[in-house]
Amino acid sequence: MTPRAIVRAALERGLDMIAICDHNSARNTAAASRAARGGSLTVLPGIEVSSSEEIHILGLFESDEAAEQMQDEVYARLPGQNDEDVFGYQVVVDEDDQVEDLDQRLLIGASTLGVERVVDLIHRLGGLAVASHVDREGFGIFGQLGFIPDNLELDALEVSRLADYQSVRARHRQSRDYALITSSDAHYLEDIGVVSTRALMAEPTFQELKLALTSSDGRRIVE
Repeated sequence: MTPRAIVRAALERGLDMIAICDHNSARNTAAASRAARGGSLTVLPGIEVSSSEEIHILGLFESDEAAEQMQDEVYARLPGQNDEDVFGYQVVVDEDDQVEDLDQRLLIGASTLGVERVVDLIHRLGGLAVASHVDREGFGIFGQLGFIPDNLELDALEVSRLADYQSVRARHRQSRDYALITSSDAHYLEDIGVVSTRALMAEPTFQELKLALTSSDGRRIVE
């Protein structure tokens, strides 16, 4: 799962846009963007934050700088150090797939940021806040809380490859108030593009995706 390999796999599977969303970190997003430079693939910088309630929230951003600022907020609230014998190496690489560093923070764990604070920080940095794999019991907002708080301003809900939009809308009434997207949540190259979201947009950009999630100006997510 190196930048060049991810970009190559995404292009081979006919994807127009992907997001790099490592757990509690954005240190590999800029390298992936540089690896895709000059080609037809758009790479959105992102981060998958684990809140103090152990709810996963995706932050999608227009710039690497915004994603890195979000990372700084998360890093300041991550307790513990990584145990490489238990959780493996947390590798930071450049656009040529060369290892630059090993992150020693406990990225697999939960931050001390509450879910409302996570969403607020994402929006303050101009990002989109998406609740991850809401159909799953583990780390999904319905599984952890049972509902979406009224003051939680999510931009969309993500459905995992294990479910479909119709079943999620039938099971969780609140999901009918949000745009639904689906992604492969790929941890291995062979999983990239197993499922994907189709959207009507003028071009594969962050701003167009933002319009599609709100069904604005003729853009929309195709369910």
